[in-house]
Amino acid sequence: MNRRNNMTAEVVPTKVMRSRLSEAYKQESRKSMEEKWILGYLPLVKHIVKKVKYNLGGNIEREDLISAGTLGLVKAAQGFDPARGVEFKTYAYIRIRGAVIDELRSLSFVPAAIHNNIRRIRETYQNLTTQTGRPPTDKELANAVDIPLPKMYKILEEARKQNFMSIHGLVDDKPAFETLMPPDRNLLPDEMAEKKEILENLTKAIAELPKRDREIILLYYERDLTMKETAEVFGVTESRVSQLHASALFKLSMKLGKQ
Repeated sequence: MNRRNNMTAEVVPTKVMRSRLSEAYKQESRKSMEEKWILGYLPLVKHIVKKVKYNLGGNIEREDLISAGTLGLVKAAQGFDPARGVEFKTYAYIRIRGAVIDELRSLSFVPAAIHNNIRRIRETYQNLTTQTGRPPTDKELANAVDIPLPKMYKILEEARKQNFMSIHGLVDDKPAFETLMPPDRNLLPDEMAEKKEILENLTKAIAELPKRDREIILLYYERDLTMKETAEVFGVTESRVSQLHASALFKLSMKLGKQ
């Protein structure tokens, strides 16, 4: 009898030990995967920060954004659940982008004087479109607001900051450009319907842009070309394509604002 009890006493610790070893192995394996994800997707952090840095100008500290994005990546690795059916890259992109945006929320990007000029250009654009039945050209718009065309392009580059904030959900009263983030495969049916409508409106608005503006938007966002690469496609300088990009985004935001 004592021998049987002793055998039982020997077996129980063995099972517990196996369970603990198995759990330890799983934890170690998970930790290894997390480290692999973090190291493998650090370039994605820099890519997202580079986009933000370009759109928001040189007064934003790159290293601060990279630190915030890296923290977002670490949290993504720790919180990722493969059972949800979403690729890690998609999940990480959203978490990194969110962390970078959180870093930016408390900053003020556009001075009041620039903001007033942007509002005047937007109102003039809308009035000219209503009067003529078509969007004005860049030169017509500059003449109407009595601002030299090069200066207006500079203002539109400031407006691009507002558009960027709208794109990434920083401004609630402006439309979001949903194609600039990877698809979420776990959306609820009503969320999927809403997103489908947004994408349809966006596709329609892009299709109605002048050819050059449409191509700039698609090259930069859909094909993910840099400004330098986009400039090479059009055979212009990088600063010139930056102006054209700002103008194209402005027109797109005006079109989406009417949806």
